[in-house]
Amino acid sequence: MAGKRSIFEEVGQEAPRAEAPKGGMIDAGRGGARGGIRAWLAVLFVLVVAMIAVGGLTRLTDSGLSITEWRPVTGALPPMTEADWQAEYAKYQASPEFQLQNQQMGLDAFKTIYWWEWGHRQLGRVIGLVWAAGFAFFWATRRIPPGWRGRLLLLGGLGALQGAIGWWMVASGLTGRMVDVASYRLAIHLGLAFAILGFIAWDMLSLSRSEPALLQARRAREGRLVPLATGLMHLAFLQILLGALVAGIDAGRAFPTWPLMGESFFPADAFYLPGGGSKILAFFENPGLVQFVHRIAGYLLLALAIFAWARARRSAHPATRGGFAWAGVAVFGQVVLGIVTVLHAAPLSLGLLHQLGAVAVWVMILRARHRAQYPVVASIRGAR
Repeated sequence: MAGKRSIFEEVGQEAPRAEAPKGGMIDAGRGGARGGIRAWLAVLFVLVVAMIAVGGLTRLTDSGLSITEWRPVTGALPPMTEADWQAEYAKYQASPEFQLQNQQMGLDAFKTIYWWEWGHRQLGRVIGLVWAAGFAFFWATRRIPPGWRGRLLLLGGLGALQGAIGWWMVASGLTGRMVDVASYRLAIHLGLAFAILGFIAWDMLSLSRSEPALLQARRAREGRLVPLATGLMHLAFLQILLGALVAGIDAGRAFPTWPLMGESFFPADAFYLPGGGSKILAFFENPGLVQFVHRIAGYLLLALAIFAWARARRSAHPATRGGFAWAGVAVFGQVVLGIVTVLHAAPLSLGLLHQLGAVAVWVMILRARHRAQYPVVASIRGAR
């Protein structure tokens, strides 16, 4: 709008132009470094994915019980001399895994499994240091956006809890006649890793847009798709926990057939437990029944993903439609990969790939949910 003319202004004199409004006025004075924090979270995201992969390899190579002590600080240094190696080897020789299963294992073979577990723990320390250094920097320089300090502190708290749960899990395999960690504790450990990864992914998606843009997008929230995506997210998380139970008792190698389990749809001796006990425990400890439940949950997840994709096709936002489509593709690919893994009796390479596939499924579902919660409004030119 043009400014007011002065009564002394000569006729024909050009009126002064009003200053054009500047963008980003809502964010002015708020500070924050959304781009920098997002980059820092991206590094953490990659490290957590690597941690999940290394943890899977540690489990698949039966290396998790090679270090029998929890030393968060001094344990960062590996054995440096032959005497140090002999001392660590002697501690392992006193464990149930060695005495009941690996009595033939020599020092050289022990070093192999030791390095896997040491690398797993060391990567956890690196993640903790990266989080602490990043948070300290952004907090000291007052670059954390309003309302984000608690979210970022949550990541650090969950990371510390994960370290404690990791030792709690390992300790379960160092007593009695245990030759593996307890599958229940393994499921909790893996579940928390995926929860941390989910929080990081959600925060990265939110930081990719300005706070005013998120507030405006929230008004366009797709009420029918958000509950569907939430259900899909919960079912995927349950399937991840079931996958941990499968890995914990090597149930993936129990029935290398598909679509039947052996010669029947339901596994034979599904409720048999060698040590006896309640039949309810068979859902967690019988390899055939655990694999069967994992299969059924996979089929349900695929059916729900297809249904959610079909409903999302009605969305007016291309980004939302694409988010649900990619989630469906990820779930379908994971189901196919799971079948191939079972048919080959879950070798190390396919087992690891299947675990990384779960990461892809998890992230794609979270992305679809974020798109439904905060729709990306396309321009008229970009709309379909």
